[in-house]
Amino acid sequence: MWKDGRLSPAASSPTQRSCPSYVSELLQERDTPNLSHNSSVNTLQGDDSVSQWSATVDSEEGRNIALEKSLYVLAELVETERFYVEDLGLIVQGYMTTMASQGVPEDLKGKDRIVFGNIHQIYDWHKDYFLGELEKCVGDPDSLAQLFIKHERRLHMYVVYCQNKPKSEHIVSEYIETYFEDLRQQLGHRLQLNDLLIKPVQRIMKYQLLLKDFLKYYSKAGRDVEELRRAVEVMCFVPKRCNDMMNVGRLQGFEGKITAQGKLLQQDTFFVSEEQESGILSRAKERRVFLFEQLVIFSEPIDKKKGFSLPGYTFKNSIKVSCLGVEERSEEDPCCLVLTSRGTDGSVTRFIMQASSPDRQLAWRDDVVQILETQRNFLNALQSPIEYQRREGHSNSLGRNMKPQTASASDLRPHSSASMDRRQQPCLLTYNTSLPSLHPPPHSLASKAVSDRQRSLIHIQGSHLSIVTPVCQASATL
Repeated sequence: MWKDGRLSPAASSPTQRSCPSYVSELLQERDTPNLSHNSSVNTLQGDDSVSQWSATVDSEEGRNIALEKSLYVLAELVETERFYVEDLGLIVQGYMTTMASQGVPEDLKGKDRIVFGNIHQIYDWHKDYFLGELEKCVGDPDSLAQLFIKHERRLHMYVVYCQNKPKSEHIVSEYIETYFEDLRQQLGHRLQLNDLLIKPVQRIMKYQLLLKDFLKYYSKAGRDVEELRRAVEVMCFVPKRCNDMMNVGRLQGFEGKITAQGKLLQQDTFFVSEEQESGILSRAKERRVFLFEQLVIFSEPIDKKKGFSLPGYTFKNSIKVSCLGVEERSEEDPCCLVLTSRGTDGSVTRFIMQASSPDRQLAWRDDVVQILETQRNFLNALQSPIEYQRREGHSNSLGRNMKPQTASASDLRPHSSASMDRRQQPCLLTYNTSLPSLHPPPHSLASKAVSDRQRSLIHIQGSHLSIVTPVCQASATL
C-alpha cells in the first residue's frame, strides 16, 4: 500500500512483511531502559534525575523510529526495483523478441539496434544479479552502501545508454504512432515504447533520492553511515554524467567524432560574444558550451517553438585545446570568462562568455587553466624529455611537489560532468578509475623516449601529437 509516496507498513509484499520483524530484532538488541515510568519515578530522586531519564527514553525512542523509517525506505527500494525489472522485461521479452521473430519494416532495418541501445545488458544485470543483492540487504542493511560502491564501474552502462538515448528518441518518434503502436496493441501493453525506454534514465536518477532518504534516517538512528555517504556520492555522480552525455548526444551539426574529444569536463549555458582582432564585437547570444579535454564546443539551443519536439543543440563554433587561451579574471565582472582562439595565420578571436554566477565562472576557468597547464607539461616533455626530467627532479628535490593544491570553487560546480575523480581538484592527470573514459586515448610511439612519468603524460594526451603546431604552442603558455 502506498502512502505519501512511500510504502506503508501494511503493504503485503514478502519484503515488506519481513521489515517489521527485522526492526523488532534490531530494537531488541539496543540497550533500552528496562524500567516502567512509575518505578523509575520512585527510584530516581529529584526533578533532574526524572528529566534525564525522560530524555534518555525519548532519545532511544527517536532512534528506533528513525531506524524503522530507514527500513521502510529500503523496502521501497527493493519493491520499486522489482517493478523496474518487470518494465525492462516488457521491452526485452516483448518488443525486442517480437521484432526479432517477426522482422521489422524495410525502412527500420538497421535502426532497431539504435532504438534499444544496450538495454538488454541493463536488463540482464538487474534481473540476474542486482535485484537479488538488494533483497539480501533487507536482512543486512549495513551492506547496502557497498553494493552501490563496488558496482560504480558496472553502472557506467547507464552512461552508454544515455549517450545513445537522443538517437533512439528520434527514431522512435517517427514510428510511435504507426509500427510501434501496432506492436503495443499486439503485446497488450499499457505504456507506449517511449514511456518504457525512459525507465532506465528515471531509475538511475531515483537511486540517489532513495539512498539520501535512507542515509537521513539511518544516521538519525545512530548507525555508522560513513560508507553510505560514499554510496550517495557515487549515485549522484553517475546520473550527472548520464545527463551530460544525453546533452552531448543531442548536439547536431558537429562533423567530427565527439567521442574522440576526450572526457566531458564541463557543460553550461553562457551568453557569448565573439570579438575579432579588428575589434568588431558581435551581439551576445545564448550558447550551450561543452568543455572537453581536447575541444571547446559552442552550440545554439534549438527553439522548441520552431517545431522541434525534442531538446537539442546546433553546432556553431569550436576551439581546439591546442589553440586555446584564457585571459585573466576580471575583478570588475566576476561572471565574465574570456577564452581566446589563435588561428593558423596568427589572428586571435576572443570569446567573451557571461556565466550565471561567479562560482560557475571560476569552476570553468580552473578547468581551462588545468588543461593548458597539462598541455604545457606535455609539450615540454615531448620537445625536451631529458631537460624536462632534470627540471622535474630538481623541483621534487626542493619539495615543491609537496605543496598542497589550493581549494577552488570547482567543488561547487552544479553542472559539471565531474568526469575527473569526484574527490580531487581538477587535474587531467588524475582519472576516476571507476568510470573509464568513453574514448581511451591511444598509445604514443614517442612515449618510448621519455621517463615513466612522461610516458603516462603522453599516453593521456597522445592524440595531441597530430594537432600541435608551433603557432598553437604559444597559446598554451599561461
